[in-house]
Amino acid sequence: MSAREQAALVVEDGRVFRGEAYGALGASLGEVVFCTGMTGYQETLTDPSYHGQIVVQTAPQIGNTGWNDEDDESSRIWVSGYVVRDPARRPSNWRATRTLDDELVRQGVVGIAGVDTRTLTRHIRDKGAMRAGVFSGDELSDLDTMLAKVKAAPQMKGADLAGDVTTAQTYVVPADGERRFRVAALDLGIKSNTPRMMAARGIEVHVLPLTSTLDDILAVEADGVFLSNGPGDPATQDHGVALTKGVLERRIPLFGICFGNQILGRALGRGTYKLQYGHRGINVPVIDTATGRVAITAQNHGFALEGEPGERFDTPFGAATVSHYCPNDGTVEGLRCLEAPAFSVQYHPEAAAGPHDAAALFDEFCQLMSEAR
Repeated sequence: MSAREQAALVVEDGRVFRGEAYGALGASLGEVVFCTGMTGYQETLTDPSYHGQIVVQTAPQIGNTGWNDEDDESSRIWVSGYVVRDPARRPSNWRATRTLDDELVRQGVVGIAGVDTRTLTRHIRDKGAMRAGVFSGDELSDLDTMLAKVKAAPQMKGADLAGDVTTAQTYVVPADGERRFRVAALDLGIKSNTPRMMAARGIEVHVLPLTSTLDDILAVEADGVFLSNGPGDPATQDHGVALTKGVLERRIPLFGICFGNQILGRALGRGTYKLQYGHRGINVPVIDTATGRVAITAQNHGFALEGEPGERFDTPFGAATVSHYCPNDGTVEGLRCLEAPAFSVQYHPEAAAGPHDAAALFDEFCQLMSEAR
């Protein structure tokens, strides 16, 4: 490799992984995490929940299907950096309009290829998600200099990032066909497929900025309120928690996913904590404590709610229960209020590129709004 083609991933604990520059040249800093999805790298890269993170793809071959203009989950790539093992030499898909490498360059995303991602993933599992940096081009220098930059970067714990990814102004996604319901969706980092899935069920979705007030939400005259996914530490979301409490007090049907699950939990009085390395992929099992049914789900989170599977607890809005959990590590995967019309899950029922086991949760939200009428 020439000097310009070399790149390095430097981890906070001093571990260095060498490889080739992939995407844009320069430096990127963030929390290094791994994603186990075998497909859907375009959706991963454009998921706002990955804001502030350097994503390691555990699937060895990435870029095979190129890049298209239909599968983005938002208006841009949000990852801070990208780490792959074996990038495709050329894409092969009838929908592709350009290569993944070209898109990374176009959007200024610094990446590295040729890395032993299996070893890197095991390192993250053992040591936990840490700050890291990808360096190439003129930014590639001696280890001490690069490591100092990594250690100067902000940590994910305590990071308030949802405000960076929320919409600047309200927009409306109309229902497909006849409108059955109207929903106010608080944008904490919403993915494009979420309002699309609701629209397919006859829901008109009003996507509101995170800065919206309770009066803004009430002005929509919505049948229900939706709390989206998003990045950062849920302990920073005092505003979102306050809005959620206001919705619960008015008994407006509420559904939250991922970050929204954590915000509902905090509104109900539960604490949150940072996981060692989180859940990121499209093959995470979840068990419904009421039925024992297992769903294979898509997930992307580094924080979790405190609680035990099946636990029933008191809240200012009546009793609630931990409705779902992950059998891999026992983490809370869902909440259900027993006396208020509200529920949430930690996973993604709108998952693109799948799986679709949890898609029926949107139908459950419709049923909740129908009963409230």
